[in-house]
Amino acid sequence: MPRTPEENDRIRQASKENIHTAAMELFMKQGYYATSISDIAKKASISKGLLYNYYKGKEELLSEMVEARIREVVEVMKVAFALNTPREQLEYIINGAIDYIHQKPEIHRFYLHLQTQPESDEELIKFSHLIIEENARQFEFQCKIFESMGEKEPRKRSLYFSSVLQGIMLMISTYQQGFPVEEIKNQIIREFCS
Repeated sequence: MPRTPEENDRIRQASKENIHTAAMELFMKQGYYATSISDIAKKASISKGLLYNYYKGKEELLSEMVEARIREVVEVMKVAFALNTPREQLEYIINGAIDYIHQKPEIHRFYLHLQTQPESDEELIKFSHLIIEENARQFEFQCKIFESMGEKEPRKRSLYFSSVLQGIMLMISTYQQGFPVEEIKNQIIREFCS
């Protein structure tokens, strides 16, 4: 019996996620330029031809990975925006960010690494700029939240909030063993949502 279009789509998405995971691991371990399409195919346990069926090359693969990450961030912000109160919005952002990093620390490290590429690297810097631009939009959304909470200086409060949250995310992604995730999450919620 032939597969349904839904089954084909599910299989295609699972294959692409597998490719993304393999590419991310290799890009972090070997570097973007030292990683070949053959390396990625081998790591993903697929043929090079199948990988080329999905992507023309590494740049298109990385582009899709970055766009997928940006969509995830946008989705979190959409859900947060739909909540009733600014405090609920902030709490949703905190829980979402910390839980995601706790479950997938390597993804945070990968995108943080990508954001810190040197300006002289023209191929990679464009992806860095896409992520940074999305972070800037997120920051502006947070400023509006703090403004609606009656903060006297919402931009400074948002900057402080972002700094604390990013620091926590970095610590979780770097020092996973024994990190008191729930206690720290509750502390940041108390500080910014009370």
